[in-house]
Amino acid sequence: MKIQTVKFGEVEIEESRIFDFVLPIIGFNNLTKYTILEPDKDTLFKWLQSIEEPALAFPIISVAALDYDYTVDLADNVVNDLEITNPESLLVMNITSIPQDNPRGTTINLLAPLIFNLENRKAGQVVLSGSGYDISYPMFKKD
Repeated sequence: MKIQTVKFGEVEIEESRIFDFVLPIIGFNNLTKYTILEPDKDTLFKWLQSIEEPALAFPIISVAALDYDYTVDLADNVVNDLEITNPESLLVMNITSIPQDNPRGTTINLLAPLIFNLENRKAGQVVLSGSGYDISYPMFKKD
């Protein structure tokens, strides 16, 4: 199928690459269909593109690719809502904030990761209450 995006123009994706956010992204409860776009295979960053709103795309990253001590413990209700039966089928991504005037000021939302169940295409943003993680953790160390 073809989707229209503001950032990338018209993009063709397979319907099997659409995730249903049964646990919506905070502040975007009415948007539940997203896909992950990888316009540049040589970067750690990907884009979470809304299928329903062409202007909405979040830069995301897998913290697993970075050298961070980061553990995601999911509550039972999240496991149930995402119908997780195999932890190996999960993809954990985090939304980043990249300042246009200072890319080295990029921060990562470690407090509320995006959890993707690759088996059934269900996904959600989960707040890790009591984890001590930061909503805007600096990606780069200060010089």
